[in-house]
Amino acid sequence: MRKPLETLTTQELAIMKVVWRLGTATVREVYEALRAKRRIAYTTVMTMMNVLETKGHLKKDKADRAYRYRPARPEQAVVTSMVREFVSRVFDGASRPLLLHLVKDRRLTAKERDALMRVIDEAD
Repeated sequence: MRKPLETLTTQELAIMKVVWRLGTATVREVYEALRAKRRIAYTTVMTMMNVLETKGHLKKDKADRAYRYRPARPEQAVVTSMVREFVSRVFDGASRPLLLHLVKDRRLTAKERDALMRVIDEAD
């Protein structure tokens, strides 16, 4: 059986960012945080958080009358996995084309390019 992709959908990632930021959260807390930025239904958040739990991205514990959700994995581990999957899918596993793209991208400021170059130099 094929291993499921680690990549989160846009909506799943938005929910996970809220949970990572808060540490633990109820559906209501995540809903309120997301609703401050865009329209979203409470039931959509509830469904998506259940999906994230089923996929193993969230764990839940009963707290009073509501469940409190917490991340199953640290944010950095998930981001690293998503970047690896992206590089594999888009650049056939080669990081160099991605780095060249980032360096040449006009939206990247000179300060950001310098920081990227420092990180590359430090890795050597």
